[in-house]
Amino acid sequence: MAAVTMKKCFEVMIMTIRNMSLNDYDEVYALWAAAPGVGVNDFDDSVKGIAKYLARNPRTCFVAEKDGKIVGAVLGGHDGRRGTICHLAVAESHNKQGIGTALVDAALAALQNEGIRKVWLVVMADNAQGNTFWEKQGFEKRDDIYYRNKVIIEEQYAKNSCC
Repeated sequence: MAAVTMKKCFEVMIMTIRNMSLNDYDEVYALWAAAPGVGVNDFDDSVKGIAKYLARNPRTCFVAEKDGKIVGAVLGGHDGRRGTICHLAVAESHNKQGIGTALVDAALAALQNEGIRKVWLVVMADNAQGNTFWEKQGFEKRDDIYYRNKVIIEEQYAKNSCC
């Protein structure tokens, strides 16, 4: 019986994970808007809203770049005691390459470096892909709490706001 030799070809993907800056806004917003399961609105996710978020969380928000193009992004932040992760998105053309996991790992490490020991996030109930991803990352579903929301600056929210 002859031995069979199989060759596998692998694409070497050189990707950079770096802190997000406001200069990334247009590419990142387009990525979020195209990503299924990521809800954006015209107020919180505006240039002004993201500038405010990045000013409060300059070391915990990241983008993934490949060939000079942003292919993934995540917002990480905290209030001094609990961390949050929002708006994780990876370009559909780059799914299943570990980019989402790398972005989450970067955000978690940055939050840990800032003394945060616990992180929470919100995933839409009907986002099957997102819920599966977060379970694989070790985030547990909580059935003992309800998420509640209240808009306190009503007039500034656009009619198509999701969150």
